[in-house]
Amino acid sequence: MAGGWARDDAVNEQIEISTQEAIARARQRATGPAGDTPSAEFCAECDEPIPPARRKAIPGVQLCVDCQSGRDKSRRPASGINRRASKDALLK
Repeated sequence: MAGGWARDDAVNEQIEISTQEAIARARQRATGPAGDTPSAEFCAECDEPIPPARRKAIPGVQLCVDCQSGRDKSRRPASGINRRASKDALLK
């Protein structure tokens, strides 16, 4: 139930929008920014050859498995908004 000037379905609408934005971010990360860029034969960071199977599986790939793994480990996950209070917050 919304209060004040908000519509009754405003909270559900905001949750739906947040969910759709998170899905769009995940899909963009999965496909990568390469788009129509051809796959590189050599890694952009270390100049090691990128295996043909990887180039075929991920169109537009620019990094070898090792370099991509390093980037994935250093990337922070997108922080969402906690819509429910945690037990700890309620006890304070």
